[in-house]
Amino acid sequence: MPPISRRQYLAHGLGAVAALAAPPWAFAQSKYPAKPVRVIVPFPAGGTTDVVARLVLQKLGELVGQTFFVDNKGGANGMIGTAEAARAAPDGYTLLINTAGAQTLSPVIYKANYEALASFEPITHICDVSFIVIARKDLPAGNMQELIKLAHGDKPLSMSSGSAMINLMSEEFKRVIKAPQTINAQYKGTAPQMQAVVAGEVDFSLDSFASVEMIRAGRVKALGVLSEHRAASFPDVPTLREQGVEGMDFASWAGLLAPKGTPQEIVDYLAQQMDKVMQMPDVLAKLKSYDYIPRHTTRAEFARLIDADNKRWQRIVKETGFKIN
Repeated sequence: MPPISRRQYLAHGLGAVAALAAPPWAFAQSKYPAKPVRVIVPFPAGGTTDVVARLVLQKLGELVGQTFFVDNKGGANGMIGTAEAARAAPDGYTLLINTAGAQTLSPVIYKANYEALASFEPITHICDVSFIVIARKDLPAGNMQELIKLAHGDKPLSMSSGSAMINLMSEEFKRVIKAPQTINAQYKGTAPQMQAVVAGEVDFSLDSFASVEMIRAGRVKALGVLSEHRAASFPDVPTLREQGVEGMDFASWAGLLAPKGTPQEIVDYLAQQMDKVMQMPDVLAKLKSYDYIPRHTTRAEFARLIDADNKRWQRIVKETGFKIN
């Protein structure tokens, strides 16, 4: 072997020092993702968030030629899985698809081991899920003003809630319509919450469109939509704002996030690829078929949404005096 010159020796030495100094993700940067990516969904399989996650992750995987697999980590109103994602190595191989409730509300009303925005890198706002006011089919009210009139009558009305988010929304609704005597009956889950209206156990509820088929079958009736725009499923049902009820524009959302500290190159790459996914006609059609509203926003816009939601919940908790039972 010929002797190594001083110049070659120095070149090799400097190269080794640079390699040691480079962060571990730099080696895989040019070929990310080089292995399957785990995406935590902090809710059980089969739910709204899980359905959305599997739809977009399949398309994302096909687009980049790598597997993005769902890891359902349900429990504690989404806090178990969300906290696990926050603690994960920020290398791009553990991501999170979360909802407004677990991301922005839970840190306000529980002792969550993460912060709504500071613990994560927002990547993509995928879609919104609206809410609708449903009432038992024989309630003598066909719109929001008639419901409010009943709520101010001699007999208190009752409403059902089955999640922390809907529970708090219900308390805000009572405050907005100035009917604190309305009874907010809490159920263990949104399915029992909706069934309580179907069975006539309560008068009405703020529902996350789980009752679509019940509305179509005439087993409950829709009185108003809690969003800026009418729902595609029920274009004849006006929004609450159209009916004179201000301040009740609510929507949950699903979005893709990464642990704080994930390299910007990886986060930007994922955002760019998800931007392509969210323009695919079949993805948009599928989301709309579930009555989910597809969103197409920048990372900065998604971050502002998370921050605004978190601050709104803080205000509502303070104004309603809401406490966890």
